[in-house]
Amino acid sequence: MRIIGLMASMLAMMAAAGCHSGAAPPEGYRALFNGKNLSGWRGLAGDPPALAKMSDYQRAEAERTANRRMREHWRVVDGVLTFDGQGDNLCTKRDYGDFELLVDWRIPPGGDSGIYIRGNPQVQIWDNPIGSGGLYNNKELPSKPLAVADKPPGEWNTLRIRIIGDRVTVHMNDVLVVDDTPLENTWQRGEPLPASGSIELQAHGGPLEFRNIFIRTKFDQPASAPASSAAGGQ
Repeated sequence: MRIIGLMASMLAMMAAAGCHSGAAPPEGYRALFNGKNLSGWRGLAGDPPALAKMSDYQRAEAERTANRRMREHWRVVDGVLTFDGQGDNLCTKRDYGDFELLVDWRIPPGGDSGIYIRGNPQVQIWDNPIGSGGLYNNKELPSKPLAVADKPPGEWNTLRIRIIGDRVTVHMNDVLVVDDTPLENTWQRGEPLPASGSIELQAHGGPLEFRNIFIRTKFDQPASAPASSAAGGQ
């Protein structure tokens, strides 16, 4: 009942705020989410070590089950990628190595989520005084954000995440919160971070919303920092 109530509250906030989505990608970026359906995304069939141990048949069955659950709990509502709080992570079908990602997100009070990089947790999203954007699962290296730049629950925020090698830089609403910090390998402590893997939107037992998910993977020339799409409103 609590999840249903939170979902209803978020839908009401969306209607009241006049949600704007479907923005064109900034120059040099392309859209990971088309604002219409789940094309390019898949359900979570297992973490990387678990998937590596599966036979081809086992993996195909796990992926079939994961994609069914994905369709039950992740939907597109008025151009917004919406999660009802009762399923698993949403993963890109394609693997990525070095990239820069832009993503708008919104959570209700008490909400919790994150962005997995190369299938590895995570750039943290949550309603917490520590603030979002930190590398939550780091144990030996810095994990907390340098500043608290979150907007109040119910308002849109924008993350800009850049990873080169294993080093991550994060801006939250145009504020630097992680500065060229290595992301540790959560699944295999002490081992190097995988060279590539899926990008995942973390499910954590509560409703979530995402929009304007853009990526660039070419860094021949530095791109100017795109203005936060969440900067002007809710």
